[in-house]
Amino acid sequence: QVRLVESGGGLVQAGGSLRLSCAASLSISAINAMGWYRQAPGKQRELVAAIATGGRTNYADFVKGRFTISRDNAKNTVYLQMNSLSPEDTAVYYCNANSPYYNSWGQGTQVTVSS
Repeated sequence: QVRLVESGGGLVQAGGSLRLSCAASLSISAINAMGWYRQAPGKQRELVAAIATGGRTNYADFVKGRFTISRDNAKNTVYLQMNSLSPEDTAVYYCNANSPYYNSWGQGTQVTVSS
């Protein structure tokens, strides 16, 4: 499966911003869809945002216009720009690559938002 490495997480105060990066081991243009998921302690993993070939995007309702997913095919990297963060956004954020042949996950990056 494709290897995914997330970075950019950290501790931020409410109202702040972070940009997460996901570097893939192969060309992301060959992957049907890439996305960001998150999982808080004691809760199930949930979709945050996804981007497919051609640039079509999909966002979870709780993003509320605050997050933007994008990609740089030349760098084999997908990004998640997160603005207006709240404590409810605290979770481990995982990068995902999905195709008919595999469903790969990164190791996750911790995002902690203080009140």
